[in-house]
This record gives sequence, structure tokens and C-alpha cells, in this order.
Amino acid sequence: MKGEYIKYIFALLLFGSNGIVASSIPLHSYEIVLLRTLVGSLFLILIFSFSEKKLQGRRNRKHFVYLVISGAAMGTSWMFLYEAYTQIGVGIATLIYYCGPVIVMALSSFLFRESLTRAVICGFVAVFAGMFLLNATALSSGGKHWGILCGIFSAVLYSVMVIFNKKATSVSGLENSMWQLVISFITVAIFTLFQQKSTPQVILRNILPILILGIVNTGIGCYLYFSAVHKLRVQSVAIWGYLEPLSALFFSFLFLHEEMSILQAVGAAFIIGGAAYGEYSNAKRRKAAELQRF
Repeated sequence: MKGEYIKYIFALLLFGSNGIVASSIPLHSYEIVLLRTLVGSLFLILIFSFSEKKLQGRRNRKHFVYLVISGAAMGTSWMFLYEAYTQIGVGIATLIYYCGPVIVMALSSFLFRESLTRAVICGFVAVFAGMFLLNATALSSGGKHWGILCGIFSAVLYSVMVIFNKKATSVSGLENSMWQLVISFITVAIFTLFQQKSTPQVILRNILPILILGIVNTGIGCYLYFSAVHKLRVQSVAIWGYLEPLSALFFSFLFLHEEMSILQAVGAAFIIGGAAYGEYSNAKRRKAAELQRF
């Protein structure tokens, strides 16, 4: 399980750096999402073809449908999220988007029969309080109703993505990630086709950051993410998922020289402490339960 946690955390750090890489690409947000899913999909298809593995998705139609729903939800969620960025700013959009793990946590006890312990609830309260502290300045500035709705839609679709991917148990690892990105790309491509008539204008100086965003952040990141998600508890996935916006904050401070207030630093401490406490308490309880069996 330690290896799965390492893969999951590394994937979250890669996702947290998306904004840093995307900031050097002078394209519309929808075009960036389209290109990153295209490059990521092609990369994983190439890797899968060299692995000489057989496709398992077609053998279980029910699980493949779950993957289709999950991939479509991921692509649509990214589009709503990027629209929320432009409407209400990154701060409020990120705060609303990461209500998604809270939705996952709340539903996990019903869908996956995972017990909702007091430690998990306390951990989430601390994490959510940290997110409010991180975005206190953004919240005070207000925003447009459409942007807030986009943030809510992105959060709901995030929970749909995680839940349905967890249900597709027969398709895991590299193939799971490949299908996720391919379906996500198709979803974004259809939307972009109706959104604009012209194709994204990619120039030479955009190629390197697009390849980094598509291959490393999206292709490798999604492979690490979805191969780990299948083996981790849903509540653990939800709690540690908050490392993504936290890392994004630190990366923007380090590379883009954005200022971090004392309030934001306190919020970051709440997020780390809440996630660590929730997962440590769960691990301790599971270990005690295993010892009782003997």
C-alpha cells in the first residue's frame, strides 16, 4: 500500500503543477484542455501498444460503461473548472471544485460500505477549514453566478469520476488510465467542435510546454493516479486529494512568485494536518482490527 500512496501523491503533485506549465501556453483554456487530453491519450496508447497487453475493457461491458461515464465526467469537469477560473478566479473556483472529495467521502459509506469514522470527519473538517483559509481573500471579492455554478458542476463531476472509476474494478492500471484519457479527449473535442470553428493554433514556442503538460502531467500523472486509486480506500483518495490544490499554491509561490499570506500558511497547515490525522487514525483502526482477528 505504501507504493500506491507514493504513486498517488506524486500524481497529485504533477496535477498541482498544471497551472505552472499552462501559464506558459498562450491559448484559450478549452484549447489547452483539448491539447493536454490529446497528447496524453496518444502517449498512453503508444505505451500500451508496446506493453503487449490485451484489452480487458471489452470483456466486461458493465465496467466499460463505468469507465466511459468516468472519462466523460473527467473531461467535462475540467472544462467547467477552466470556465470557472475565467469567471470567478482560481481561488474561489478551486475552493468549490474541491468540495468534490467531500461528496465522495459522504457517498462512500453508501456506495462502497466504508465506515464513516469520527477521525475521518474531523480530518475533513480540518481540510475544508484549511481550504477556506487559503481562499479567504478570494471569497471576499465575490463572483459571478455562472462561474459559481461552473465550480459546483466541476465538483459534482469530480465525484462522479472517482466513484465510477472505482466501480470499474476489472479494468485497472495502464489500460484504465488510457481509456479515461481517450474518452475525456473525445468529450472535450466534441464540446470544442461546437464551441469554435477553428482549430487551436499551435506555434513552435508552445510545443514544449504542451508536450510536458500532455505527456508528463496528464499521461504519466493519470496513469499513476488511476492505478493507485483502485487500491486505495475512497476516503483516503478524497482526503489526500487536497494535496493537489495545496501543491498548486506552493508551486505558484515558488515559480510564479505569488505571495502567500500568514492566513494561507495556516490554511496549508490545516490541510496537511487534517489529511494526516484522518489517514493515520484509519490506519491505526485497521491495524487494531487485524490484530483482533488473531
